[in-house]
Amino acid sequence: MLSIISHNECRDHDAGPLHPESKARLDAINNQLIMSGMDYVVRHHDAPLVTREQLERVHDSDYLDRVYALAPGQGMESVEVDGDTVMSPGTLRAAERSAGSGCMGVDLVMSKEANPIFCMVRPPGHHAESDKAMGFCLFNNIAVAAAHALEAHGLSRVAIIDFDVHHGNGTEEIFKAEPRVLFCSSFQHPFYPFTGHEKETDNLVDIPLSAGAGSAEFREAVSGHWIPHLRDFKPEFVFISAGFDAHVADDMSSVQLTDADYEWVTRELKSIADEFAEGRIVSMLEGGYEPDVLARSVVKHLDVLLG
Repeated sequence: MLSIISHNECRDHDAGPLHPESKARLDAINNQLIMSGMDYVVRHHDAPLVTREQLERVHDSDYLDRVYALAPGQGMESVEVDGDTVMSPGTLRAAERSAGSGCMGVDLVMSKEANPIFCMVRPPGHHAESDKAMGFCLFNNIAVAAAHALEAHGLSRVAIIDFDVHHGNGTEEIFKAEPRVLFCSSFQHPFYPFTGHEKETDNLVDIPLSAGAGSAEFREAVSGHWIPHLRDFKPEFVFISAGFDAHVADDMSSVQLTDADYEWVTRELKSIADEFAEGRIVSMLEGGYEPDVLARSVVKHLDVLLG
């Protein structure tokens, strides 16, 4: 049964009134789930707080110390971690819930209590490197979840697929030398964070997309590059960094994907999971900054996962 992991504290992260990464994103998804009727056929779970042990599998201890020392207490002013990343009094708890959601998702899937899982959380995570916050991200949520599958459950091959419009630089930095992880990423290039280039190695498959690229370019790249590597790798678990900011109606980028593209790529990834990974999927919300478009795209994504 499809399960959604989230927590009300994920709404308490406040990056400022003009910041695109706002609680309105979660509110829009919740509303669309209710309007579509999907809310009544999924199971909801509250995200737990991530543990220090879980974070230290992918983040440096000194970096974590800095984050916790920097976090403002209740009633204090927000602080800038970098030009894009802000910590308000509610941010640390939201980030702990976001990172904890993926570990809970893995545990639920591995125990066969639920599958697949969608982590409807914020702040996002895929830009956070082992020792650096950036791009709205403090903890690399998807990396924490993947490492949990490897270390707590003894898996030997997990795949992370990232279709956010921004390169998942943090996930790539964390796992670039880890043969147990295959990382596949598509992204607009050149574009923030100005990392990533076309590459295909044993465990990294980067697909840069030009500004203006649409369905044909995206689907050709996925079919011609991601899918063969995924089939050769035979993952035991599929993780999805589900960013929806490559949508044509999202002003964050110049890539022109549609609702149908997210439906299609989800179906392709579900097919891989069904064939090689006993259907095991944890999908983690990343970007998507036009709330109505984000909500519609997420429901398309979940509809395929629900089957």
